[in-house]
Amino acid sequence: MTNKKRILSGIQPTGRLHLGNYLGAVQNWVKLQDEFECFYMIADLHALTTSYEETLSIQEDKYQVALDLISSGIDPKKACIFNQSDVPEHSELHLILSMITPLAWLERVPTYKSKIEEMKEKDLGTYGFLGYPLLQAADILIYKADFVPVGKDQLPHLELTREIARRFNYLYKNVFPEPMEKLTEFPILPGTDGRKMSKSYNNTIPISLPEEESQKIIMSMFTDPRRKTRKDKGHPDVCPVFSYHKIFNAPQRQNEISSACKAAEIGCVECKKEFAGLLINELQKVRSKRNELEKDKNCVLDILASGAKEAQIIAKSTLEEVKKAINLI
Repeated sequence: MTNKKRILSGIQPTGRLHLGNYLGAVQNWVKLQDEFECFYMIADLHALTTSYEETLSIQEDKYQVALDLISSGIDPKKACIFNQSDVPEHSELHLILSMITPLAWLERVPTYKSKIEEMKEKDLGTYGFLGYPLLQAADILIYKADFVPVGKDQLPHLELTREIARRFNYLYKNVFPEPMEKLTEFPILPGTDGRKMSKSYNNTIPISLPEEESQKIIMSMFTDPRRKTRKDKGHPDVCPVFSYHKIFNAPQRQNEISSACKAAEIGCVECKKEFAGLLINELQKVRSKRNELEKDKNCVLDILASGAKEAQIIAKSTLEEVKKAINLI
């Protein structure tokens, strides 16, 4: 038993992790595992809420995400990594909580209507999609998590979890603590086309690509739209590539590149090549570790299976408390 505070977080298996996932979530997870008792789930049930018609690749996607997480520094000796669906208590608690959660609470979640609008090509008129914030609540409450790493845009989801916990505790018995946010800066990273990096836009930079392929993608990136030729003066503050120099390059070098760009002393090709070198260096350890793990697929599968067993011990205990509270047992 540990005295550390507990954290729950998850990521959907919608393909290999990209640079936005790596910088926005995974690096933060790596830091948290030294300070907290961390449960990191591959949220395969959540993936079904929007991709229920496209499940052929889900097993491979889960494996690839696990590879990326472990390669990026998530240590199975420090954190519990598991597939959400391997711990059925998530689903059972979700079902029980659905009995007490008013529909209006789900319909008012800010992302509900915006995601339907954003994903017009998909039929999202399902309970699974409406109820995904409730499944998130079950994910958090089944482990009695003290904190959940979130960005400001996700705060309404966490407040819904607290409301559901309060309602259950009021109706039955005080079982659930109210999880608090651990606010995290999730940078909105530009994709290769200048829009927000997103798999739905097909504009990502996967962290597991070989060096040559990464360089090829970076060299195809959009830059300053107003800079038509090498002789034109640039505007680094609107250039997607310069956004990455601000992340990966030293402050002095950032200033040098910015000044040289504005004076047309450096071209976009040179700027991209330097970024490619920085990224290759940043991900060298990740790719090396990944190459080793890929030699033994069972190693990764065993880590996930062990993680599920560890998670299920806590999940079963919580679910038993819940069932006793509502007189099911």
